[in-house]
Amino acid sequence: MPPESDDNPIVTLTQPVQFIKGVGPERAKVLEKLNLRTAADLLFFFPRSYEDFTQLHKIVELENEQLANLLGTVFDVNVRMASNGRPILTVTVQQNDQFFKAIWFGQSYMAKRFSVGQRLLLRGKSKLHAGRFQMNHPKVTWLDDDVDVEQTSQLLPVYRLTDGISQPQLRAVVNQAVQDFADLVQEAFPDSLRQRAGVCDITSAIRQIHAPKIQQEVDAARSRLVYQELLILQLALAVRRYRTRTALKSPPLDMTPKIRSRIVGRLPFELTESQQQALGEISADMSQPFPMNRLLHGEVGSGKTVVAVCAMMLAVAHGCQAAIMAPTEILARQHYRTLKSLLGSSRVRIGLWIGSLKGAERKKRKSEIESGEIDIVVGTQAVVASKLNFHKPGLVVIDEQHKFGVRQRASLKQAGEDPHYLVMTATPIPRTMSMTLFGDLDVSTLQRTSGIGQKVNTYLGKESARDQWWQFVGKKLREGRQAFIVAPLVESDDETQLNSAEKMFESLSNGPLEEFRLDVLHGRQSPEQKDEVMARFTAGKTQAVVATGVVEVGIDVPNATVMTIESAERFGLSQLHQLRGRVSRGKHPGFVCAFATADDAEENERLVAFAETSSGFDLAEVDLKLRGPGNLFSTHQSGFPPLMIADLIRDAKTLSAAREDALQLINDDPELLREGHDRLRQLVFARYGHALNLSDVG
Repeated sequence: MPPESDDNPIVTLTQPVQFIKGVGPERAKVLEKLNLRTAADLLFFFPRSYEDFTQLHKIVELENEQLANLLGTVFDVNVRMASNGRPILTVTVQQNDQFFKAIWFGQSYMAKRFSVGQRLLLRGKSKLHAGRFQMNHPKVTWLDDDVDVEQTSQLLPVYRLTDGISQPQLRAVVNQAVQDFADLVQEAFPDSLRQRAGVCDITSAIRQIHAPKIQQEVDAARSRLVYQELLILQLALAVRRYRTRTALKSPPLDMTPKIRSRIVGRLPFELTESQQQALGEISADMSQPFPMNRLLHGEVGSGKTVVAVCAMMLAVAHGCQAAIMAPTEILARQHYRTLKSLLGSSRVRIGLWIGSLKGAERKKRKSEIESGEIDIVVGTQAVVASKLNFHKPGLVVIDEQHKFGVRQRASLKQAGEDPHYLVMTATPIPRTMSMTLFGDLDVSTLQRTSGIGQKVNTYLGKESARDQWWQFVGKKLREGRQAFIVAPLVESDDETQLNSAEKMFESLSNGPLEEFRLDVLHGRQSPEQKDEVMARFTAGKTQAVVATGVVEVGIDVPNATVMTIESAERFGLSQLHQLRGRVSRGKHPGFVCAFATADDAEENERLVAFAETSSGFDLAEVDLKLRGPGNLFSTHQSGFPPLMIADLIRDAKTLSAAREDALQLINDDPELLREGHDRLRQLVFARYGHALNLSDVG
């Protein structure tokens, strides 16, 4: 979001910070640790909070238990030891002829930060003690000698710091930059857009975000800056979406009544209403002469794979090839078995393309794919890495989309002709995320039907009840059910004392589950070993499998109804919900028990939410609120810069408004080439061009 400079050769926004008054070469090195290299960087280095001193109080006017802001001078600093040996720091502050005490317990090290005669601001709750007012552990703002008392009666910005610079020093540097350079920032919004959005101009926003006099100025400034940041993001996604629909060509694949009848006729069950709706949306997209870009997401067990199979069959019905790519070989092989089972009696040719495919078999398979002998390719990221030249690509399906970055998605679309593009995930996505991480995609949502799968009973385990839990697991195994035991590591880690797969396998085999047939599954095994383990488990030859997170997605063993999750705090909420989905796929109810390493599962907010929330969509919202957006883009979309001021939870309404405005702008001016849109275009391509593989045509 920092703007480019204008062409002024004397004072420009790209002026190095060292030449700004009060900085110099040494302080410039400190500022560089905060990525502050130019005047523009300082202008767009937003405060993370404010210290509110808009209302200063006089000591003589204080009331007990009043939240107060006191301006004064240090009169005395004293450290004494209490009877329990705990140090007490008392700083006496003078305000005119009145005195006030600020007290810190057990923080004597702070004494060196105070000196007699030093001016400061205290914020805290006043308490009447022995006839005098005092504050316990107040918030302190140390004031430089040249700070005017009148100027302190405002909201003081609080910036992120680094070693070598204090809050007052950084405030002074940013304030100088605002005075010298704020007027140089180019307005990006046409008047019509600014009026429609109801936001202030950019210069006022920058001045008010750094030096507000009242809270309303902070709100107005933040409203403009948040809206601009989210609008630029949504414009970038809208441009990408527009270009996909106009610049790229794909074969139109119509779902005729005859083709639809043939496809659904091969399924051993009726499609649910939700599946039919999703298939209708997908087939409508695939009938267009430009690539479909659609996200299919929904609960574990909602039937996404079946919908994807129907879409792939539509491509094959038109003489095109389809590919489905999974994040792991285990899941790829399961998709392969599923397709073989569903389409075994058809003439559709299915081929597996994974990294472990070697030698003559790999060479033969490559030839079959590139010649068109294989209709549906099932693979992993090896499909991208191998740069296969499909004979006639019609559809690419990506399973568990969150495992792949935007660059991998783009490279898939460059394989041969432009195919239609469908991504799937069993991780329910909050609307704010779908409008950002997947804003260039249309979204289809599958709701889980009550008749699909079984309820899963989820418990938070205590160490004292562990034996009781293993007795319950044994009871279920004797009834003919099967079980998963999930651990976060392969080998034990003495330092963290986490329960590992290997360690758990050994202790259970020689302990509470010794009478049962156990196996172990983890990521360090060879593909052949993993396949053997899963084949034995699927066939019922083993009753329980001790595994790492490799069973998070795609494992389909309906008879497995019991799961134990060790060191559950090590897993994210979406991972935990995915794991839980492994024991809800059959006709028997599922049971999950999550144990925390420190036996504090009931005090862990995420684990409590996991146990109490069965809906994946509700859990996704809880997860977003608990974790916050964080580095959402760098996590999910390779190359996306993090947001600078916007918050996807707090600013959800602004995000919706920005998306609507962006779509309208791109609908009217697809490349932002009209007069008045040039600055918007510059910001869009400067910030997101690289991340979204967009080039500026202006």
